[in-house]
Amino acid sequence: MGDLSPHFSRSEFRCKGCSNINPCPLYPVDMVDAALITVLEQVRGHFGKPVRVNSGNRCLTHNASVGGSNRSQHLLHKAADIVVAGVEPQAVYDFLEPSHGGGLGLYRTFVHVDVRDSKARWHWPPPNPRK
Repeated sequence: MGDLSPHFSRSEFRCKGCSNINPCPLYPVDMVDAALITVLEQVRGHFGKPVRVNSGNRCLTHNASVGGSNRSQHLLHKAADIVVAGVEPQAVYDFLEPSHGGGLGLYRTFVHVDVRDSKARWHWPPPNPRK
């Protein structure tokens, strides 16, 4: 099915802000960190369900338009915001959290996964403090 791995193709990681007709020359579609694909295949294998990439590579303009950090791993081809079909984001986060050495963010409708060189965790919006 995919050209990067059994379940993922390069086109899934294309910057959503750049058109297919006029792709961003700085962020070509074929650049995806191999370690990221390995993690996404682990998620696919564990849940046995399709994994959709909501956001993969981002150019500077698109990253700014979606409120991304100027140090975003999406700019470095090392990140994906994913949804697993029929699985709550919390379950995906809980599966990855104990063993994933990179970045992991839990959002209301998706999970951010990146393969930076250090461990980072966050939730958005942040959990409500207990009263």
